[in-house]
Amino acid sequence: MIAKLRGVIDAIEDQRCVIDVGGVGYLVFASSRTLSALPNPPGIASLLIETQVREDAISLYGFATSAERDWFRLLTTVQGVGAKVALGMLSALSPDQLIAAIATGDKSALSRAPGVGPKLAQRLVSELRERVGAMPSGGALPVSSTPAGGAFADALSALTNLGYRRPEAEASLARAVAEHGENAALDVLIRAGLKGLSR
Repeated sequence: MIAKLRGVIDAIEDQRCVIDVGGVGYLVFASSRTLSALPNPPGIASLLIETQVREDAISLYGFATSAERDWFRLLTTVQGVGAKVALGMLSALSPDQLIAAIATGDKSALSRAPGVGPKLAQRLVSELRERVGAMPSGGALPVSSTPAGGAFADALSALTNLGYRRPEAEASLARAVAEHGENAALDVLIRAGLKGLSR
């Protein structure tokens, strides 16, 4: 099984790239997020790889970060989410946005990804809600992907007033919501948010 490739970027195409490792060109499928992070050919790049072996093909999926690779693995455990849909979701939503959307049950955000309809969005929320708290984030949450108002907004205000940067506070609180539920009390969210930020 191939776990990582480092070599010369030979070509970048729609949803895939070719990476030359010692004269062998590997076709690697990737999200638009990963592809946009690659240098222009013939730059040198390193990609984490998930290898999938089927009867008719061996496919390589590349990721710029371990967080994205871990999300790909998790998403493909859900019935109806194959590799193509998972890459589409990772192109449309960052790991932090996925955490927030699943934790808050934001099915419309999940449905922005190609191939994800209302039923699949509901299945993603119901199957993954309990698991997103342990998933890695990948940076900042845009304001639009966080739940508005209520205890979340008050907890966010409290954490930023304590000197924490807003993006990190939002990400930590999104994981707290995933762990304790949308109706968690303000003090529970603040404590869980502080705990996440202290890691």
